[in-house]
Amino acid sequence: MASTVWKGYLTFGLISIPIKLYAAARSERVSFHMVHEPCNTRVKQQLYCPTCRRVVERSELVKGYELDKNRIVTVKDEELKKIAPPSSDTMEILQFVKLAEVDPIYFDTSYFALPEEPGRKAYQLLVETMEKAGYAALAKVAMHQREYTVLIRPRDHGLTVHTIHYADEVREVPGYGEKSDVELKPQELQLAKQLVDALAAPFDPKKFEDQYQKNVLQLIQAKMEGKGVKETPAKKLAPVINLMEALQKSLATTAEKKPAAKTTAARRGASSAPRRKAAGR
Repeated sequence: MASTVWKGYLTFGLISIPIKLYAAARSERVSFHMVHEPCNTRVKQQLYCPTCRRVVERSELVKGYELDKNRIVTVKDEELKKIAPPSSDTMEILQFVKLAEVDPIYFDTSYFALPEEPGRKAYQLLVETMEKAGYAALAKVAMHQREYTVLIRPRDHGLTVHTIHYADEVREVPGYGEKSDVELKPQELQLAKQLVDALAAPFDPKKFEDQYQKNVLQLIQAKMEGKGVKETPAKKLAPVINLMEALQKSLATTAEKKPAAKTTAARRGASSAPRRKAAGR
């Protein structure tokens, strides 16, 4: 079962709801170890103190903040616990906002908030109230030795918590968002809109996969079987010179793929229609 990453109270006015947070998603990737090639053995990393000139044990370590090259302030875990803010065990709702008002660039990590038994009714009250009102909530929570601003939103009859970046953490890149003096023709805009409409479909995350990781696993399997490495052909791209021509070709290519999909869907519909009719009887 998933492990709890935070435990405390979600408060809403004078209502306190005991909850636990669980990680809602995690990245899946192929992990490699560093190996000594001559003997094919995993190497071990040692903690070395250049002043004492010896390898040190982890039990000898404490946290340190470097003021400058020659000055470090050490901090113990007990000292950090003493200065922990109230949000370490209380997630107080400070404000309600429309979800559409929050730019997705601020989103960081997602968690599922589950109520403990004494708070189930109050939890359900908050979920249904937020669903009907169309609001998300903003709160603060301290975990992993940091205080986060979080956005809480109803999802699938539960509450999902997202840590969000602070304003000074969202970077600015010179030139981003500047209006261009390039003029677009009405025909180009029309063809681009047609291409967008042709590629539009409901969001289904199961349609997408990490091809790079898939190729890595195939590479490992091939090496286990003593086979050679199959190189992935690279696409040769160049800046578009004739935008109209590129749009027309893109639409034509998309149109060629569409009938096959429609035919498949039609076949499914045709094959399922008799069963629905029979069921109606």
